[in-house]
Amino acid sequence: MAGVAMLGAGGMTALSAAAQQTAEPVREPQFIYERTCGYCHGHNVGPVIRGRKLPAAVISSFVRSGNGAMPAFKPTEISDAELSGLARWISESAADPKEHGQ
Repeated sequence: MAGVAMLGAGGMTALSAAAQQTAEPVREPQFIYERTCGYCHGHNVGPVIRGRKLPAAVISSFVRSGNGAMPAFKPTEISDAELSGLARWISESAADPKEHGQ
């Protein structure tokens, strides 16, 4: 019976390693912001959001649910891990003097 338990535990470890290998890579928050968010925010389409110290939870909610003219972004577009990092990055970032908004 002990051999079966050891095999079972080893199988779980192998499964975890395999699951980690197939996980999508996490893109850097600044990369996501520049390619996705910055298209509107900071270019007179949406409000400037960097440097405003918005709570990360609020940012995450807006990204997933949308808000007014802002579309919702699905986990297939911005993963949960990426969104967590992005929301924190925006919340903690300083204002960029090159950005302009409403």
